[in-house]
Amino acid sequence: MPKKGGKHAEMGKETQAQCKRAKLEAACSPSALSFENPDSLFGSLISPIKEEVFFKEYWEQKPLLVQSNDPLVAAYSLSLFQLSDLKELCSQGLYYGQDGNICRCVNGEKKVLNKEGKVNYMQLKKDFDQKKATIQFHQPQRFKEELWKIQEKLECCFGSLVGSNVSITPQGSQGLPPHYDDVEVNAADPTKKLSSLLRRLAEHLDHTRELRSSDMKKDFIVHRLPPCLGCDSDSLTPGGKLPKIDSKIRLQFRDHTLISVEPDQENADEIRREMVYVYHSLRNRRDTPTVGTDDTASEDGTAQVCSCRHTKNYLSMVGFAA
Repeated sequence: MPKKGGKHAEMGKETQAQCKRAKLEAACSPSALSFENPDSLFGSLISPIKEEVFFKEYWEQKPLLVQSNDPLVAAYSLSLFQLSDLKELCSQGLYYGQDGNICRCVNGEKKVLNKEGKVNYMQLKKDFDQKKATIQFHQPQRFKEELWKIQEKLECCFGSLVGSNVSITPQGSQGLPPHYDDVEVNAADPTKKLSSLLRRLAEHLDHTRELRSSDMKKDFIVHRLPPCLGCDSDSLTPGGKLPKIDSKIRLQFRDHTLISVEPDQENADEIRREMVYVYHSLRNRRDTPTVGTDDTASEDGTAQVCSCRHTKNYLSMVGFAA
């Protein structure tokens, strides 16, 4: 016998979850940042420091502390993520380890207090209040649209992936010991750090094949955030007349598109003709965590990417208006 409610019950649950997410995202205060373009977003983020001063005096040289007495900035910063947000998120299904950790600093070392399976908000709040434990939440942009907007624009600005994590520590407590941001990557041997892994990887690449810039750009397109459109998601739906052979195309999402000339990937012959590939990140998923699992990978372990291909003689047709 079919379950009571059947498909209608499932649709009701999905609608309820969407309403919860909408409620969570609508709680953000008026933005104190400029989203006109990627550069203006970055400029407003480091204001009053000028961009040229930042890259000349601070970038990869020393820390920058940005302070403001503007109550609008304070309210906006607080609204980006709060402990109360986790109550709604836990009801949607969060998991220890994959979505976050709860930990304390004991005798100068990090002690992880994770339970098994799903996170229960009441238990989480109890550990926070009574054990004075720190809550670490991974990639909150999956649920908070304002953080999605900020990180997507920063990815456009820097041409590299941008992630975020939330750490909430009770007053008078310490969640983490003093440390550098190098991540332990091997559970079997926790003494191996990311920096040593990267050195070995670099040495391996030096003796294998040339790492092309197009490969790195493609990897970025595959894994980056999609554009944050809010209620204007219809702009991703194709419409209007098809371009003619002499048409000039204006890309609506230039920062989310990569055009590359490379050997034909579908032809295994020794002599492969060059093809024009157009990759885009418009249909990437924003709700997939960048730690734990990789839902963008196919069965053979390769990442899936949205693209189209043309023979090289069509390259002259791929002309874009500024």
